[in-house]
Amino acid sequence: MSQQDSGAEIGAFFAGVLIGALVGAASALLLAPQSGEETRKQISRTGEELRDRAQDIVEDARERADATIADARRRAERIVEEARERAAELVNEARERVEIAIEEAKDKPAAEAQA
Repeated sequence: MSQQDSGAEIGAFFAGVLIGALVGAASALLLAPQSGEETRKQISRTGEELRDRAQDIVEDARERADATIADARRRAERIVEEARERAAELVNEARERVEIAIEEAKDKPAAEAQA
């Protein structure tokens, strides 16, 4: 097969594609149930509805995210407060034990002297 034959086949193929596209477009225009203007209006309305739905979904997601963040903050604050309270309890308990140990140490020499 020569290059001329190959080029002719490619040209014929694209000519067929072009003719098919033109026939399809003409058929669509002739068989369409509504005018082009009506179709454009419908596409515009559908686009606006989709945009509104997308905005609603984004807003809903934002509200859920804000609520989740607020809940996480409340939980974190509660955990921090509980940790502070527990730390204060441990400090008080340690002070009491140190005071008891000091008192026992003071009493021990007096008890040894009596023995």
